[in-house]
Amino acid sequence: MKNLSIAACALFIASPSFADIRVQFIEGAPKDTFIIANEGNCNIGPSEVVIDFAASNAGLIFDVTGSGAGVEVFQPFDVTQGASLLASLPTITDGDQTATLLINSLDAAEKIAFTIDVDDTKGAREITVSDDEINGATVSLSAQGKKVSATMGANAEVVLPTGACVS
Repeated sequence: MKNLSIAACALFIASPSFADIRVQFIEGAPKDTFIIANEGNCNIGPSEVVIDFAASNAGLIFDVTGSGAGVEVFQPFDVTQGASLLASLPTITDGDQTATLLINSLDAAEKIAFTIDVDDTKGAREITVSDDEINGATVSLSAQGKKVSATMGANAEVVLPTGACVS
């Protein structure tokens, strides 16, 4: 039994660390929120996260100005957590379907959160985005020469597995 415990400990110690990124969408009024969190054990260095609504069920768009493609209430892009982790603020125009965030670094357990208004163009209530309406939206992470993408489901979140950490 002692040898089995030692072997189990050695396996645990030898296991690679991962840096999975979770991206969540939280519907809110008047602002919607996105949270990008490093749920792994190691740093994600310079990287790019792209949120893309082009294939979303409801034809989602960003509504950042009072005139343009959005309806009623609008909200500009506003970083609420982790602004210092971004290389620069993204340029998002009213009606855009993509947002690209350039990240300097995202250590284990760090988060970037931002608010913005998201409207649907195919639903009955254009100012409210239900979880089902975000189905099909994709999120991509490009880091260390690799790109991973995943599609959001009805739970309005996605986990991007980055693989083992690079030393």
